[in-house]
Amino acid sequence: MPRRRSPRPSRPCGAPFCEFKGSARYLSLRGGDVVVPRAAWNYPTPAPGFEELADRVAVYAGAMDACTVDGERVTPQPGGFYGGWITSDVAGPLKGGAGTAGW
Repeated sequence: MPRRRSPRPSRPCGAPFCEFKGSARYLSLRGGDVVVPRAAWNYPTPAPGFEELADRVAVYAGAMDACTVDGERVTPQPGGFYGGWITSDVAGPLKGGAGTAGW
């Protein structure tokens, strides 16, 4: 989502790396008095071909009370690594659950 529409990022807390998009940073999100560490991530300086990501923040749906797309509540992608938002429009199989590490 565009940074201007995202929940307020608190402070960076970790620096994962994607072989395609480059170095990212985890962000804590703050809502009122609640801070959720590593609930989001972004790519401040993405690799060539992924420049559009520079001004975006991605949120782990599983870290939030609820996330919706066009009014539909999403299901977080299985596992703790991927940040997919699963809706009725998404068909599997989906990576992240038990037995999917090898593909």
